[in-house]
Amino acid sequence: MGVAILLGLVVFFVVVGVLIYLVMLYNGLVRLRNDNEKAWANIDVLLKQRHDELPKLIETCKGYMQYEQTTLQKVIEARNTFAKAGSVTEKAQADNMITAALKSLFALSESYPDLKANNNFMQLQSRISELEEKIADRREFYNDDVNTYNIRIQELPDVFIAGIMGLKRRDLFKVAEADRQDVEVKLA
Repeated sequence: MGVAILLGLVVFFVVVGVLIYLVMLYNGLVRLRNDNEKAWANIDVLLKQRHDELPKLIETCKGYMQYEQTTLQKVIEARNTFAKAGSVTEKAQADNMITAALKSLFALSESYPDLKANNNFMQLQSRISELEEKIADRREFYNDDVNTYNIRIQELPDVFIAGIMGLKRRDLFKVAEADRQDVEVKLA
């Protein structure tokens, strides 16, 4: 009888230990998933701030750049695409469009000395450049979180818990092909 009780206690503690371990794995994966969502939300806040600044920048540029309507139109279209984006992937693509359009706009502004001397334009350019730097930093944090998450959901034994939870691999925030191109600056 004593051996049966001892064996029963050993089995009980092994089962409890396995359950505690599984709960810890589950909680760790939940934390990583929530960290990914938080990291994206931090990017989203900055993207929204930049989105809100763009109409001011466009209005400031319109008076000076009457011959560059296609460049301004690209900024407006990119902003509208961002406003319609629902998923992380769509917002990331829209963000890449805005970044490319802004690079073109700022490069083009070099040809307009009156625009560059405009205090509103300079403040807006500075503000948007500051937001771009913050967005780049947040992208790095996001990619670190997503990378950790992707590794964990593919490692043993986490892969089994991740499968039960329905966790899927997430995409990293990638640079658009246009961002890899040199920006052409035309000086008058």
